[in-house]
Amino acid sequence: MRALLSILWKDLLLEIRTKETVTPVLVFALLVVVIFDFALEPRRDLIVTVAPGVLWASITFAGVLGLSRTFTLEQERGGLQGLMLAPIGREVIYLGKFLSSFIFMLAVEAAILPVFSAIFNLPFFLPQVWVQAILATLGYAAVGTVFAAMSLNTRARDIMLPVLFFPIVVPVLMAAVEGTSAALRGESWSGALRWIQLTAAFDIIFTVLGAMTFGLVLKE
Repeated sequence: MRALLSILWKDLLLEIRTKETVTPVLVFALLVVVIFDFALEPRRDLIVTVAPGVLWASITFAGVLGLSRTFTLEQERGGLQGLMLAPIGREVIYLGKFLSSFIFMLAVEAAILPVFSAIFNLPFFLPQVWVQAILATLGYAAVGTVFAAMSLNTRARDIMLPVLFFPIVVPVLMAAVEGTSAALRGESWSGALRWIQLTAAFDIIFTVLGAMTFGLVLKE
């Protein structure tokens, strides 16, 4: 636990000092939201239908940028080699990087959601939306951490990461869009519950698989 918290604190402290991950990801996500705002007609029925897809499209593409940048910084500064030489299990490294990516993405979402709510005039301050966002971000970070490390040493890593990553993470993104849509339509918790359960199951499965396979990914 001490090693895991040390890795997490290192990433958080580095980001606080440099702001090299959260800032470009946040700017990119906000640009996507603003572009869609200009492209869509301001009809209430259209906005409610399209808004969940717009929200998660901006988070998804921005998140890939953040995942890639996190591991690139580690490689450029020799941090990844240092972590591999440390007398700790590879699953500890995975969990530390996974939690830092999760916190970075959650910080971006906390900034995006109020802006998105104001632009599209939608009640995004709903418990179902935030629960779905937290669970979807967990699954996204769990899978993304593995694939970001996998694509690190490839020549076209900026292209390979989304190509490998998106097909695997489609179920959690689909559940996030559907769960958010159900909340915006004013449905009760029962309407979004099955999507929340699907996302939670995805999180558990891929967090365990990520911890089990991360050592092999680092060796390669």
